[in-house]
Amino acid sequence: MYSDFIKKAYSIGRVKDSSEAFKDYPPEEEWHHGDAIGLIGESKVEYLAKYSIGDIVYVKEFLFPDGSIGSNHLFVIIDDNNISVPLDYFGFIISSRLNKLKYDSNVLLKKDFFNNLSKDSIVKTDCVYRIASDNILFKIGSVSRSNVIRYKNMFLSK
Repeated sequence: MYSDFIKKAYSIGRVKDSSEAFKDYPPEEEWHHGDAIGLIGESKVEYLAKYSIGDIVYVKEFLFPDGSIGSNHLFVIIDDNNISVPLDYFGFIISSRLNKLKYDSNVLLKKDFFNNLSKDSIVKTDCVYRIASDNILFKIGSVSRSNVIRYKNMFLSK
């Protein structure tokens, strides 16, 4: 059901639910300030039955441990659960907080035509997040397969 990469990530205890990502990277501190409406104005790709590895997606909702609801963050999909319509995706969080580049697990993702980001950002490769498919609102853009491989290799090297 899971790829070898995701099995390895689970075995070393570095897979978390997407709700965990929002504690360290609150959407209110990102360039979009947690506002999905601001992102909808950009050229988004309409809902797909299945997202692909390398897609940058907007995750709408998650639950904090205290029961409060958080929302709205970007992730790059690096894997799925290998069934025809995945129930879960796995990804790395994307943040516009470039000051976090000082950490060696973060990599610069420059905005371009393909990723459709509004500003240069980082991909955090220290933790894989499990993302329920029904929490993905839409696709923003994508990164190349070679970048996904590079992100996975950075994750595995830690």
